[in-house]
Amino acid sequence: MTTAVADRILTAADRCDRCGAQAYVRVVLGASGGELLFCGHHARAVEPTLKPLSSDWHDETDRLHQKAPVPVD
Repeated sequence: MTTAVADRILTAADRCDRCGAQAYVRVVLGASGGELLFCGHHARAVEPTLKPLSSDWHDETDRLHQKAPVPVD
């Protein structure tokens, strides 16, 4: 896996591999280098099992609580 892929920000086009919701967590598995994407709910559900097997756990769930800027006319 290239650094560019591992470091890119998740977008609305990235979908959870379990349910299809917007993904906020990217998991890169150690030796295989495979990538899994999860919504916040499913990331929490699989974290105890997958985190020890991962080489990178990229969590952007803090974005769920950010308020979008409101344009002022």
